[in-house]
Amino acid sequence: MTWTQWFIFLLIIQVIHGLGTWKLYIKAGRQAWEAFVPVYNAIVLMKIINRPWWWTILLFLPIVNLIMLMVVWVETARSFGKNSIQDTALAVLTLGFYNYYLNYVANVSYVENRSLQPKSGSGEWTSSILFAIVAATIVHTYFIQPFTIPSSSLEKSLLVGDFLFVSKFHFGARVPMTTVGAPMVHDTIPVIKKKSYLFDDHKGSSSWKNKLQLPYLRIPGFESIERNDIVVFNQPADTLLDMNNFHPDRNYYKPIDKKTNLVKRCVGVAGDTLEVRDGFVYINGKKNELPDRAHLQFSYWVQPKSSQFNPKFLKDRYDITDGFGLNNQNIYYFAAISDEALAKFKNNPNVVSITPNIKEKGERDPNIFPHDPNYNWNVDQFGPLYIPEEGKSINITVDNLPLYKRVITEYEGNTLSVKGNQIIINGEVTNNYTFKQNYYWMMGDNRHNSIDARAWGFVPFSHVVGKPVFIWMSWDGSSPRWERFFTTVQGKGEASSMLLPFLIILIGLFLFNRYLNKNSDIFESEMPLSAFQFASIFDRVKAAFIDTVILILMMYVFSLIFDSFEPVSEIIKITIYILLFILYDPLLTALKGGTIGHSILKLGVRKDENYDEKGKRIPFLIAIIRFILKGTLGWVSLLTISGDKKKKSIHDKAAKSVVIKLNK
Repeated sequence: MTWTQWFIFLLIIQVIHGLGTWKLYIKAGRQAWEAFVPVYNAIVLMKIINRPWWWTILLFLPIVNLIMLMVVWVETARSFGKNSIQDTALAVLTLGFYNYYLNYVANVSYVENRSLQPKSGSGEWTSSILFAIVAATIVHTYFIQPFTIPSSSLEKSLLVGDFLFVSKFHFGARVPMTTVGAPMVHDTIPVIKKKSYLFDDHKGSSSWKNKLQLPYLRIPGFESIERNDIVVFNQPADTLLDMNNFHPDRNYYKPIDKKTNLVKRCVGVAGDTLEVRDGFVYINGKKNELPDRAHLQFSYWVQPKSSQFNPKFLKDRYDITDGFGLNNQNIYYFAAISDEALAKFKNNPNVVSITPNIKEKGERDPNIFPHDPNYNWNVDQFGPLYIPEEGKSINITVDNLPLYKRVITEYEGNTLSVKGNQIIINGEVTNNYTFKQNYYWMMGDNRHNSIDARAWGFVPFSHVVGKPVFIWMSWDGSSPRWERFFTTVQGKGEASSMLLPFLIILIGLFLFNRYLNKNSDIFESEMPLSAFQFASIFDRVKAAFIDTVILILMMYVFSLIFDSFEPVSEIIKITIYILLFILYDPLLTALKGGTIGHSILKLGVRKDENYDEKGKRIPFLIAIIRFILKGTLGWVSLLTISGDKKKKSIHDKAAKSVVIKLNK
């Protein structure tokens, strides 16, 4: 449906909701008209069922709203005393129309202060599971999605068995276009191997199921796709039921967001002119310079002396991981060897000769885009080709039409026909076309063992899923690759694992939480100050030393994180270090009544009883002033402790605070 059709549909839903609940609104002390006002009626309903207002937002998020609607139907029934399993089942199975029964037939009363706690163990489990599914679906859809590398097309950069986190917000999260489907799965439900969404995937289907699709919409991101970025996207020409079965019983025409997810390197961005010469990409006439983490691989013919090659030996010695086989001329075909591996492998005593498997220019491969006999292109000799850019126009002729026909029709929704030398778009004869969105050229580093844009052509921005940013785990099929755990995908130099910094942070947080809980009687107690003794200068110096060590460790961990990601500007680094240094003390003092050093030594910072008899923690702004004075005066401020009955330093007096120690 179009946005206009969806708007009308939602207005109809609002009327249906109003007719089925207006009496219930009145019984809950509201006005009847409030049940009919779009969005506002949902906010009021959240108050009636005693749930937070932001649940209204969840009702408008595709996929998530399917769960939330059922929850709201059940909660509405329970708010009017209908708590039985039968009531719950009727609310769900009638798709909310059980409210009509409650509204017009049943004699119900509003339960204003009903308990929101589940009344059974099964109810608690159900609530927890639903909450987890909703939260995970929101994270997967709009923030971070896990992804597994299925093939070797980017081998050496991304390995088969790498488990990634793909950022949705870098390029902008795409709002789900398929509105009815199972949460947290792509196109197939695991185990039962059934389609996970409601859609008729026959070509040209006008089924009502397909009317439930949302138009394309993307939340703005904070960066654009750059040349050589690794990108996850939906395969534009996907008509396969299973990405590993290239001979299905028929073509399956899926919605955009349910097409197969692939990961490739973007070697050409919108506006570029791309050409492939001898397997190498040239952009605007210049050879494309890949990042130092990228390793191109090509296929080779290898003549052995006599003995066979051992796959394990080749993997361990030369890092040759793709398959190889022997033909009837006693020549091996190696699907992929990198330049680094080739330099070592050619010196193997069993190698007579190694010949690159590069196709000649003019040798046509019918499987290569644009699949037209007038274009004699192959995987190694391709182009030149202009990559469409949003808002830019090109001249369209019958000669270059094969390159852009799919863009004009499939991706941008125009009708197109050709009569003689005339090109007719949307019923008008034209020789010019202006593109509506950006397009990209995605290729694998494994040049001869990758199904990529050379097979299907351009990738529209509407098909972009996200940017891989992090490898959280890696498995080679039999054992973990520990050196790849917690490494970044992008960046310069060798990827370094952040597993150790992660464990340091995890242990630090665990210990911090333990100490906070152990000493909560200091931070939260309403006891008078007479129950404590005042901290000595020695106690406070020890706490300052501990905090200094902790700050140094934290800055070290952040430096490791910065080194692992793409180059971070010095301004950003310095800003983060300064904020870390400035906020550490006042933030913890205001929130928890003291720093980690204080907590370890069982010290606490509280308001002086002379000014606040309740003795609670000092406010954040006061804590900042206190820290600035402490940092400015340094040891001078601490030395003033000895002359004060409550052992208050200058910065304590300014903040009207006192440092106490738990009496043993």
